[in-house]
Amino acid sequence: MTLNGQPVDRQSIHDEHERVRADLHGLVARATAADLRRRTDGTRWTNAQMLFHMVFGYMIVRRLLPLVRLFGRLPDRFSRTFARLLNSQTRPFHVINYLGSVGGALVFHGPRLTRQLDRTLDALDRRLEAETEDGLGRSMHFPVGWDPFFAEVMTLEQVYRYGAEHYDFHRHQLTLGPP
Repeated sequence: MTLNGQPVDRQSIHDEHERVRADLHGLVARATAADLRRRTDGTRWTNAQMLFHMVFGYMIVRRLLPLVRLFGRLPDRFSRTFARLLNSQTRPFHVINYLGSVGGALVFHGPRLTRQLDRTLDALDRRLEAETEDGLGRSMHFPVGWDPFFAEVMTLEQVYRYGAEHYDFHRHQLTLGPP
């Protein structure tokens, strides 16, 4: 059982993945070179950099899952201390996060970006199917200063859902199409 005592609706997570997949494929197919160079709304990134950052959110989910599985088995104080340590490094994290997407967009763009998302979502879907209900209810503390969608404590299920939340938030910052 998950934290709220209800079984996980795995299909809704798969559906979110398919919605995001279709959306990103459409965005990439329609974006012109001028669109991709244009600044986003409210960030220093270009649309190309933001598209990479949106995909990177899912790539991060893959890296977070083993951490939640590990810390979810340990006493609470371990993940609380780990989250505090990460929160103490929020400023450098934001610089690295920014520069990572600047560089990532140079490597992952166009069909390469959509293939990366496809591989990542396929891996997440396979892993989700293998998770137990108890496993999906495991939780750990998160560095809330790093991301507005990190809660103080998140379950594995919530981490699986994080990618779509992150994607949707940044989707609204894109300025693709006529300026």
